[in-house]
Amino acid sequence: MRYVNGFFCVVLTLFALVQYNDPDALVWFLIYAIPAMWAGVAAFRPDLLRPRLHTIAAYLACLAAAVLGSLYLWPSLPDNWIHVEEEREGLGLIITALALALVGIAWWLRRHWEPNAAG
Repeated sequence: MRYVNGFFCVVLTLFALVQYNDPDALVWFLIYAIPAMWAGVAAFRPDLLRPRLHTIAAYLACLAAAVLGSLYLWPSLPDNWIHVEEEREGLGLIITALALALVGIAWWLRRHWEPNAAG
């Protein structure tokens, strides 16, 4: 899971960085950067994912926002979907929701399967 989360950290960071010319660049930068941060922590500093109430609440809020955003902007993928910004945004939100779900799975696996990781 460490490699998968590391991959999503890099990919989402690149997604965030290419938002510089978007009309709503700050919003989309944050939409990609925050899940990139969660994936980076899960990959490179999993010891920071301790089961604290505020950490769990922050993670669940990010996951819920990504899932709800994905459902709201779910792409219909017409023939020219690459030229329709809403379609690309929907796909980006699906990728962020997937990345956050994998962070949660890695967090759960670490907590329940690794000795002394429950901390």
